[in-house]
Amino acid sequence: MSTREPVLVASTDRVLQVLAVLAQQGRVLSAQDLMTHTGLPRSTLYRQLARLKHWGFVLESEGGYAPGPLSLQLALGFDLSSHLVRLAHPGMVALARQSHESVGLIVAVNDSAVCLDMVESELSLRCSFEKGRSVPLRAGASAKCLLAYLPEAHHNALLQLRYAHADARKVAGDERAAIRKAGYAMSAGEVDAGVWGVSVPLFGVARQAVGALTLMAPIMRAQGQESALTDMAVVAAARISRGLS
Repeated sequence: MSTREPVLVASTDRVLQVLAVLAQQGRVLSAQDLMTHTGLPRSTLYRQLARLKHWGFVLESEGGYAPGPLSLQLALGFDLSSHLVRLAHPGMVALARQSHESVGLIVAVNDSAVCLDMVESELSLRCSFEKGRSVPLRAGASAKCLLAYLPEAHHNALLQLRYAHADARKVAGDERAAIRKAGYAMSAGEVDAGVWGVSVPLFGVARQAVGALTLMAPIMRAQGQESALTDMAVVAAARISRGLS
């Protein structure tokens, strides 16, 4: 995962910032790693880690830090209670069986695309956007699809932060319009080398986009099958959206 620039946060949010970094990185982090990702001074970081360890959200082992058992309980509770995951999963399984490829359920969280659920391909050569993994809302079919269907104000705010020049913002705006017109976003090798993907928005009540269904395959296996795989993903997403609305 690419390193993010530290951001300024309110003092009351610092403990959540530390927990979010631990969750996003998906590996054991040293204190120096956490300082780099959060921008917090060492003394402040240790205060936040002490609070998180006390409540069971963080475990420390040999100078490294990782999400603790209470974080796992939160994840299990999310799996059991999430309306989106519960309704989308059967459709994901059906699409994976039909296409013989991997299928992910991806949502936008602030400026990231986060994988909520994943159904793996049964084929020996497969690709995986692991459950819990996040990437910036920038490259790849999932990120581009989610970005295209963000509310106008949120989308424009991200473009203002990301691009200093109006010409670059116009190119991004044109790409958004093209994705919305097609009804899906497609990419090849933009996030993971050798991986092709197509991502279709999922709509809830009042046709509001609530996430994206992404079909992923090795480029060598998807070659020549892009149209058929895209049609499968579009139909599966429409069925899930009917259930959500």
